[in-house]
Amino acid sequence: MEETNFVLLWKEQYEKIDQSLVINKQLLKEVISQKAESALQSLIRFKTRGIVAAVIYLILLGIVLFYAISNYSSSVNYFIISMAAIFLINVKALYDYIKHLVWTNNIDYNGSITEIQQKLTKLQLSILRHSRFMVLQFPFWTTFYLSDKWFPHSVSSGYILFQFLLTASFTFLAYWLYKNQTMENANKKWVKTLIEGSGGKSIIKAITFYKELETFKQVS
Repeated sequence: MEETNFVLLWKEQYEKIDQSLVINKQLLKEVISQKAESALQSLIRFKTRGIVAAVIYLILLGIVLFYAISNYSSSVNYFIISMAAIFLINVKALYDYIKHLVWTNNIDYNGSITEIQQKLTKLQLSILRHSRFMVLQFPFWTTFYLSDKWFPHSVSSGYILFQFLLTASFTFLAYWLYKNQTMENANKKWVKTLIEGSGGKSIIKAITFYKELETFKQVS
C-alpha cells in the first residue's frame, strides 16, 4: 500500500514538473519571439528608409540617363552604358528591399520555431545575395566619365595604362567580393560586416535568440 502511494505521489510530482517545463518553455518562446520581433523592427525601419532612398536615387539616375539618351552623341557612349548598368543593378536593389520588407512583416512569431527559423535563414541568405550582387556596379563607376572625344586617342599612354589598371582593379574587386560572399564565409568578419551593412545584423540577433531557445529545449 505504501509502495502504491509512493508511486502515485511520484507520478503526480512528475506531472507537475512536466507541466511546469511546458509552461516555462511556452513563456520562454513568447519572450524570445518578442525579442526577435523587436530586433527585426530595426530591419523594417532600415528597409523602409532604403526603399525611399533607392526610389529617389533611381529617379535621379533615370533623369540623367534619359537626358543623355535624348541628346545622344557617340561621346556619351561610356556614360550611357555605365549609368544604365548602375541603374539596372539598383533597380534590383529596390526590388530586394521591398521583398525583404514584405518577408519580414509576414513572419508569424506565434508559429512554430522551425518555421520561423527557416524564414529567418531564407531572409539572411537573400540579404547575402543582395550584398554580393551590389558589388557588380563597382567597375562602372570607373568608366562613366570617359568620352570617345578624348579617350583613348587624346590622352597619354600613361593615362590609358592608369585607366586600364583602375577599371581592372575594380573589376577584380567586384569579382572577388561576389565570389567570396557566401554562407560558408558568413562568420568571417568582413563578410559579416557587409551583411550587417545591408541590414543583416537584426536577423543574426533574431537567429541567435531562437538558437538559445533550441538549446534550452535540448537541455530540459
